Amino acid sequence: MQEKQGWSSRLGVILAVAGSAVGLGNFLRFPGNAAENGGGAFMIPYFCALLFLGIPIGWAEWTMGRYGGRKGFHSGPAIMGLFGKGSWARYVGVCTVLIPLAVYFYYVLIESWCLLYCWKFLTGGIGLGDQAIAAQVNASKTFFTEVTGSTANGALFQDDKHGLLIFFGITMVLNVWFVHRGLSKGVEWVCKWAMPTMAAIGLIVLARVLTLGTPDPALPEQNVNNGLGFLWNPKFEALKDFKTWVAAAGQIFFSLSVGFGVIINYASYMKKKDDVVLSGLTASATNEFFEVALGGLITVTAAVAFLGIAETQKATGSSFNLGFNTLPVVFAHMPLGNFFGTIWFLMLFLAAITSSLSMLQPTQAFVQESLGCTRRRATALVTVWALAGTAFVMYYSGGLDALDTIDFWVGSFFILVIGLAQIFCFGWIFGMGRGIAEAHEGAQMRIPRLIQFVMKYVSPLYLAIVIGGFCWQELPDEQNPDGTIKAGYISKAMDNSTVQLAWLVLVATTLGLLALVFIGERRWRAQGLDVDGQHPPAD
Repeated sequence: MQEKQGWSSRLGVILAVAGSAVGLGNFLRFPGNAAENGGGAFMIPYFCALLFLGIPIGWAEWTMGRYGGRKGFHSGPAIMGLFGKGSWARYVGVCTVLIPLAVYFYYVLIESWCLLYCWKFLTGGIGLGDQAIAAQVNASKTFFTEVTGSTANGALFQDDKHGLLIFFGITMVLNVWFVHRGLSKGVEWVCKWAMPTMAAIGLIVLARVLTLGTPDPALPEQNVNNGLGFLWNPKFEALKDFKTWVAAAGQIFFSLSVGFGVIINYASYMKKKDDVVLSGLTASATNEFFEVALGGLITVTAAVAFLGIAETQKATGSSFNLGFNTLPVVFAHMPLGNFFGTIWFLMLFLAAITSSLSMLQPTQAFVQESLGCTRRRATALVTVWALAGTAFVMYYSGGLDALDTIDFWVGSFFILVIGLAQIFCFGWIFGMGRGIAEAHEGAQMRIPRLIQFVMKYVSPLYLAIVIGGFCWQELPDEQNPDGTIKAGYISKAMDNSTVQLAWLVLVATTLGLLALVFIGERRWRAQGLDVDGQHPPAD
């Protein structure tokens, strides 16, 4: 028998969904993606993805979740089965559990990096000293490689110079504890405290960054105005690359938690008359404030002001470079730099934990629902599973190849595939008219007819074009104009043993989740539950 769970207030569920959305994707992934994909040029597909994918599919997920909860289901696969009217949708819907679980494999590790950096700045900094900027950049990179163990596989277990394993242990215990406490006493409680704290810290750091002016008068082109210009003035050449569009769509999905199964799970604990339309829009708007107004303006602007546009773009080989390599150098040149470094990484840690809790919650709910076990047993199983995946990422840390592989395929590509499946089930199988009527139950605003058209026609077509275009352009090898070969993603996987192992981990995880769908499906049918959504729920 599953324990009864729920939210203590409407504000609680909005903050919880916003908390799941506001995370490292806002403060690290978004600035890195923007800088790597042309700055202002990235913002065009970014806002297109927000309007044509993020908000419409987010509304669909809120509606699907609340409807599924009235049917007695709280997991993505089960609710996908209701809207897809069959087993095929449940098995495809396993991605709504695979994505948050696999992202958690590396996300909680990055979370522990944030906690360690916060402690280091609180206790005196990371040792950049008064060297020249170039020397500080190198020192910052060296510190980062030591913390992450990216010099070689197994480096963290052989020489943990900065005590990361201790901070990882603290982070993991906090995650498991709050998930075990449930929705209102765990996830909701954390988000109610963390979200206002993050907003306050973000505004303090932003105010400091926007008043930097021209930090080095000898380099007048490195200033705040040029940093803002780089983020908002588009160079349209980048729009020809499908990877830019995939990155933008993946960023929107990742940062809004669309396709993660998080919104579906959280909304499933709402009552029939609880508003999902305005709540969904409020959560999305909150996320965009943190991502664009805080994350982008702080990180990109500060990096350009101190390092210039060219060095900022060079620093984006990874989503983490700007946040962990570049900003410590910026803080070293600020008055009260250690103070700003402390609160910056505290904000990152709070952002990370509000998101990581949301990643464990859908998996915990799915295990509990499939096996019919208690929350304690489901939490224990998920904890072991998550620890095994994280241990893999921690050991195969060389070049961060394992982390980057899982991050790209699960956090950028598969998330688009499940988004396509969800909006197809909502608009074409369940029925757009029926779906919108369900969304409007208790709603304080209506979904505009134009957006309804977008949900049914534009969103699926948009996703299909982006996914298809990326596969055509990026997966196979490509000949450069000078005759050299640009290796596609398939060749890269074949040439890197760590990438191959990361794929095996994803396959093994997927097979385990599919087995749980098989078990759960038979349990639900034996209990007489309407697993295929043949009848509306009794109210």
